[in-house]
Amino acid sequence: MGEESQASDGKVVLKRKITLFNGVGIIIGTIIGSGIFISPTGVFLYTGSVAASLLIWLVSGLLSTLGALCYAELGTSITRSGGDYAYIYAAFGPLPAFLRMWIALLIIRPTTQAIVALTFGHYVVKPFYPECEPPEQAVKLLAAVCLCILTAINCISVRWTMRIQDVFTSSKLLALIVIIISGIYYICIGHSENFQGAFDGEFSAGNIALAFYSGLFAFGGWNYLNFVTEELQDPYKNLPRAIWIAMPMVTIIYVLANLAYFAVVTKMEMMMNPAVAAVFGDRLFGGWSWMIPVFVALSTFGGVNGVLFTSARLFATGAQEGHMPAFFSLFHIEKQTPIPALMFTCLFSLLMLTTSNVFDLINYFSQTLWLSVGASVVGMLWLRRAKPDIPRPIKVNIVIPYLFLIAIGCLVIIPAITRPTDTAIGLAILLSGIPVYYLCVRWKSKPEMYHSLSGCILRFLQKLCSCIYVDSSEKMSN
Repeated sequence: MGEESQASDGKVVLKRKITLFNGVGIIIGTIIGSGIFISPTGVFLYTGSVAASLLIWLVSGLLSTLGALCYAELGTSITRSGGDYAYIYAAFGPLPAFLRMWIALLIIRPTTQAIVALTFGHYVVKPFYPECEPPEQAVKLLAAVCLCILTAINCISVRWTMRIQDVFTSSKLLALIVIIISGIYYICIGHSENFQGAFDGEFSAGNIALAFYSGLFAFGGWNYLNFVTEELQDPYKNLPRAIWIAMPMVTIIYVLANLAYFAVVTKMEMMMNPAVAAVFGDRLFGGWSWMIPVFVALSTFGGVNGVLFTSARLFATGAQEGHMPAFFSLFHIEKQTPIPALMFTCLFSLLMLTTSNVFDLINYFSQTLWLSVGASVVGMLWLRRAKPDIPRPIKVNIVIPYLFLIAIGCLVIIPAITRPTDTAIGLAILLSGIPVYYLCVRWKSKPEMYHSLSGCILRFLQKLCSCIYVDSSEKMSN
């Protein structure tokens, strides 16, 4: 038996298979990917202060929670899968939504998956090179293997994917609990020397914003459950519940983990080595230090799995609206997995592996990411005025979105002033989507050759992947 279901009009729609526990697993499993194991270096690099770094981690968790609450209102009033894309479409129409899809396709999703996969490769190889940096090509090769294996699993079964997410979420929580308990014990036996001069550092608005990029990157994933709401059981109840369970848990774990890192790892070691958890393990566990890289590898493996799962659904949603090539909306007849979208997502992520500097990747994609998140929250406020009668099972206090938007404004504007080149590149890629939109989406009288080629590609992928169209249970409207 397949996992698809029939709507009352005979169309094939997605079956709701994701439980509350799965939903919490998606949020925690996607958030706790690579960030907590590499971002401590990024945050400290731009602040030089232990106390300021811990404060940035705490504020990053609070900001992510505010964002998640805004998205709880969006996700329960617009129950279509697609996350930011669906919300921007509902509020502002097809062109802004297409631009959101465009930067997700070219920058946000492939970069995120590449960062997490590179971290997986780094920690897998690290035990074999304890005294030096592991070979760059070996790290990239393992990252590519990770992406390909998980893409294959995502193609085979949604249930297998969810089981992997649940198991690896448990593994990464265990790893962080070991780090936290060991670090607190290390402090309790008298090792507090690394906290001397905790407030010393060099602070500037640009560096603080970049430090927040690394901290908030580690919390990335708080909105990923919104990309699969059509497959979530009872989304009105389970979406906010999953947020309230997952976000406080992750924030507390992250702050305590950083406290443990700073207790054991010196400031110089923190700045020189992005694999901070490996340094932590070498210092504290001796012959058992190999456990930490293994746990981190498990953690990042689950992180890549969560990002792949939601990315493919985002592109499938775009295809159902005519904003992506039609083959993105093809799902396997029996397994209900978006095989063409998964393959394309994997391919673009592999192209991103051409660089191994994860901090450059984080800074490069963060500005466009937060711009799109801000647009979604502005859209929520606009929909309250323009469409006050649509059902809103959850309606957050008006103060929450305004506080969140002020923070996003700082995250977007300050780096635009301090790093104008990165901003210009991001805007150029964003604006390049406008001619693509008018040529490929709005232009209806395309030559017959275009339709013939498109039809041949579509039929080929349908036969190759044993796929059919899956319709959304809720179409977007503007």
